[in-house]
Amino acid sequence: MRKFRPMLFITALLLFPLRAMADDAVWTGTLYKDPDCGCCEEYASYLRRNGYRLTVIPTQDLPHLRAARGIPDDLTGCHMALIDGYVIEGHVPAAMIGRLLSERPSIRGISLPGMPLGSPGMSGKKDGPFVVLEIAAETQNGEARVFAVE
Repeated sequence: MRKFRPMLFITALLLFPLRAMADDAVWTGTLYKDPDCGCCEEYASYLRRNGYRLTVIPTQDLPHLRAARGIPDDLTGCHMALIDGYVIEGHVPAAMIGRLLSERPSIRGISLPGMPLGSPGMSGKKDGPFVVLEIAAETQNGEARVFAVE
């Protein structure tokens, strides 16, 4: 017969809440994509591998969704994600999303415009730094500010 080990039982009880707290730290969001785009699925898989829980919604309505959130045309990417109140446009590296969610600046979100080769979810070789831009909280004239360069 096995012996009851009170210390092992107490340790397990103490660690269980830490495991539950770790699960709460995972960011969840929604990624809106063109129904026929494969790189968007690759990007969603990339974010999932980096700790994000995503719902992927294929839609033909991306232009209207972006307009409703005040995303300028020159800052659009391949797809749009909404994570914890921020807009993420395009193939933004996970580390930059993590920085955004950690620092919580007063902006709408961030964007890696276009579909740069070698960016997360895109094939090809990276041919230069990824310049991630801020999506301003208010409509502004002029150039977008740089959020980060990778």
